[in-house]
Amino acid sequence: VQLQASGGGLVQAGGSLKLSCAAAVDVFSIDVVNWYRQAPGKPREWVVSMTDEGITRYADAVKGRFTISRDSGANTVFLQMTSLKPEDTGVYYCDITWYGLDYQGQGTQVTVSS
Repeated sequence: VQLQASGGGLVQAGGSLKLSCAAAVDVFSIDVVNWYRQAPGKPREWVVSMTDEGITRYADAVKGRFTISRDSGANTVFLQMTSLKPEDTGVYYCDITWYGLDYQGQGTQVTVSS
């Protein structure tokens, strides 16, 4: 299953970005979708997840600022990020579990300047 994350870029602190994760499958058939991020020199950090039933969980660091959503027609999962902080900088990856198998796409760089 091909996944492609996009939408990253350079933004000032307090700004917003909307990331997309295009999947080659119906996003409503995905068991779980996760967004992770990795900052330079740091381990990968889980950010948010959504189940096939639409149940969402957010890391404390992003709760209230990030929102995950999905569009079946576009086979895409979105991550709306607002009130961005420099510590949100990193490469963002989407990862899915589909019929019991895990798939991960290439990441997209998010840089938040202070």
